[in-house]
Amino acid sequence: MPNLPVSAFLLSLALLATTPSLAADKVTFGTNWLAQAEHGGYYQAIADGTYAKYGLDVSIRQGGPQAANRNLLIAGQIDFYMGGTLGSFDAVAQGIPLVTVAAIFQKDPQGILAHPDAGIETFEDLAKAKTIFMGKEGFTTYFTWMKANFKGFSDEQFKPYQFNPGPFLADKASAQQGYITSEPFEIERQAGFKPKVFLLADAGYDPYSTTIETQTALVEKNPDLVQRFVDATAIGWYNYMHADNKAANALIKTDNPEMTDEQLAFSLAKMKEFDVLESGDAKEGGIGCMTDAHYKDFYDKMAAIDVVKKDLDIKKSYTLQFTCKKVGMDLKKS
Repeated sequence: MPNLPVSAFLLSLALLATTPSLAADKVTFGTNWLAQAEHGGYYQAIADGTYAKYGLDVSIRQGGPQAANRNLLIAGQIDFYMGGTLGSFDAVAQGIPLVTVAAIFQKDPQGILAHPDAGIETFEDLAKAKTIFMGKEGFTTYFTWMKANFKGFSDEQFKPYQFNPGPFLADKASAQQGYITSEPFEIERQAGFKPKVFLLADAGYDPYSTTIETQTALVEKNPDLVQRFVDATAIGWYNYMHADNKAANALIKTDNPEMTDEQLAFSLAKMKEFDVLESGDAKEGGIGCMTDAHYKDFYDKMAAIDVVKKDLDIKKSYTLQFTCKKVGMDLKKS
């Protein structure tokens, strides 16, 4: 290569210095509820610059009672969505081209709560409850599984849950559905006692939860962007769980002004206590890890009780291309 004159060389340096860097890829992630600690890793990756480091400009679109974020994903108006295993199976059944690319929660935080002095000491003992308050979705999914796998549960126990603990608090013989990270806090705040908590995942009802869904087309056309989002999210979660998360919590409270520091601290403590993120497949592969074996096992359980269609090609619902690469595991503190 011929030597450039000094003036030309200096000009080339000046041009390089003034050339703007490539803009970060704009990404919108839709959650399934209002901002909370259960979304902490995503906010952390924004707050500490992890997404920016991975060339991503991420916006979080909150879910909530009036939100339709999954429909926005289907319509291509957002890039990623916080989904779940049964929803991904349903997408396959309906021919909707969505795919799960990571599973942030190894355990679904859904549980059943009971009064501490009602003689209910084990998951099986919940069959003694006169009433179990639960939503219709729970009645057709995990309660169907409970009836099929444990003695004593019956449809007569079902009463609709209206997201108000009042009926449960008023009836010591009752039980209630609830996220272990949320409802127990509110019950203790209102009634002054700690309910017994039985996590469905620990009893054997074990779908992946808080998954990352996207359109199949995005995986095919831009796998690099998907990989960067999955990797940066995993790092965000390790930092939220094990490092300084004050800035992330501040962003959460900005999006959801009703959120309190006490609730955030409670939720984080419960995610750690019940090992929601770092158990199961994540022990070896890192946060977000999924396996064929786990998917097949859960699908077989659901197909056996007709919660999902038999002979469904569940491998269309997820891909293992982006996970189990131990990204961020070095950030974990013992």
